[in-house]
Amino acid sequence: MAGVSVSQSLAIQPDDVRIIRALQVAPRASFASIAAALGLTEGTVNRRYRRLHAEGVIRVAGVVNPGAWGQSRWLVRLRCRPGSVTAIAGALAKRDDVNWVALGAAGSEVTCATQSRDQAQREELLGQRLPRTAAVLDISAFAMLRQFMGGRGHYWAALHGTLSPEQEAMLGSDGPPFAESPVVTDHPVHLSAEDERILGALAADGRASLVDLARAADSTPGRVSRRLGVLLQQRVVHIDVEIAPAALGYHARANLWLRVHPSEVKNVGRSLAREPEIAFAAAISGPYNIHAVAHCRDLDELFEFTSERIGALPGLQSMEVSPVLRHVKQAGTLLSGDRLVGPTTQA
Repeated sequence: MAGVSVSQSLAIQPDDVRIIRALQVAPRASFASIAAALGLTEGTVNRRYRRLHAEGVIRVAGVVNPGAWGQSRWLVRLRCRPGSVTAIAGALAKRDDVNWVALGAAGSEVTCATQSRDQAQREELLGQRLPRTAAVLDISAFAMLRQFMGGRGHYWAALHGTLSPEQEAMLGSDGPPFAESPVVTDHPVHLSAEDERILGALAADGRASLVDLARAADSTPGRVSRRLGVLLQQRVVHIDVEIAPAALGYHARANLWLRVHPSEVKNVGRSLAREPEIAFAAAISGPYNIHAVAHCRDLDELFEFTSERIGALPGLQSMEVSPVLRHVKQAGTLLSGDRLVGPTTQA
């Protein structure tokens, strides 16, 4: 494995990491296909995958993209009264329109990402509910303008080299799964009731079989297969392989708020997307014009990464490094400590 430190506390073995990488390449590939590519037995892949899932190391889920139907996405920073952050973060994590929640290391800040299905839902959260909460002292909201890294790109670079190019080709890999794109599409997609049911089933299990999806959507496997292909192509949904960071040895996480010269925003964003430590990067509105999330093995590695590699990027004017005390929710999946515990509905 290239540069991947396996966590002993979660008993992750090299073959487990290879299976995780195979899922990144082809999240819905059959256990038989993964086994053939990795030189393992189908039973071994099946058992290891189910153990990783049961222990909260990985979760495969369909994650919807509100930009596909014309809705913007926002990052929100909340400064809270001491002692109130846990309750506020927990309440936010229960909302379907909030897919990422983290507590700041200072113990008085909550950062979250919203992906509302419509404008009314977004205004209810940002314009009414949060401002009326007495424990919230200050709110800053930033619109995402361009996404450089995220979605299925999460840990893609970090696990590069875990499998050979030949093994990835056997799984059907055609390159990195995330491409830089506008946050909101020019041509919004209109979803049918059947589409909504398919998306709901994928949110619960991104590896649900076509038979199971058809049952959930009251349709046929052939029709569901065609609709799923269209939804994936139109970026209405992507199949995300969510990983508990500690399982791969990443124990220091931080929000990076960068102020970059306007002429260099695209270049810096694209540079960040190539860094294995970066799990998310986007251009945003506000005083900081780039936000990124970095996952490092420890605080010393975070210091070296931010001071030497990020600090040397052309056009960078200033940077705030805000260590994360605890992730409460990531990509729609709740966490308990360092373990993934499932979607919001399982809270």
